Amino acid sequence: MALVTDPGEFLGELAGEEVDDLFRSGRRRRWPCGATLFSEGDQSTTVVFVLSGRAKVFSLTAHGGEVLLAIRGPGALLGEMSALDGAPRSASVAALEPLETLVVPVSSFLKFLQDHPAAAMRIVRMIVARLRDSDRKRVEFGTYDTLGRVALRLVELAERFGATGSEGVQITVPLSQDELAAWTGSSRESVTKALRTLRRHGVITTQRRSVSVIDLNLLRARAR
Repeated sequence: MALVTDPGEFLGELAGEEVDDLFRSGRRRRWPCGATLFSEGDQSTTVVFVLSGRAKVFSLTAHGGEVLLAIRGPGALLGEMSALDGAPRSASVAALEPLETLVVPVSSFLKFLQDHPAAAMRIVRMIVARLRDSDRKRVEFGTYDTLGRVALRLVELAERFGATGSEGVQITVPLSQDELAAWTGSSRESVTKALRTLRRHGVITTQRRSVSVIDLNLLRARAR
């Protein structure tokens, strides 16, 4: 089965027969924009593979605020941690766009990994890569100002989800300023100020839930 996935995501790393076996283990399901796929603290019964669209992974603070942990696109595996260790969900997942997914029961997913050792090793590598990314972002929070953190996340979005056009690279993920603030550990007011600064220097243009990067090299330089 041919799939178009984001680079490095789990489904894109599987061989054709592995993909076919995985699809036989689950069922397709669609989710509207804003739908919650699962919530932090829930007991794990399924894992979810993103086939199209994008989802956000987030956690809620004690005061009801949101901390955005990651954005996942086509090919991504969601819910693997609780499936593997049996603990409750460590984060929530919601649809940023309409999603098409493959939902696989945990028992079927674990049997799939037992039957396909190479796929199990890819899970290990994926988890290690995510842990490294989490460690890197933790360092960024302690060493970069808000403008630097916003620039870093815009570079990541442009490189992962950018569409190149006549006016630069349009970021196709519809993030709000509140969500960008939650991803950078900043206030909405600080993010608004950072975006205004980048606009003033001709690095980006913005519209509602839309950012276009006019000069990606300059944005990368500001993110250093």
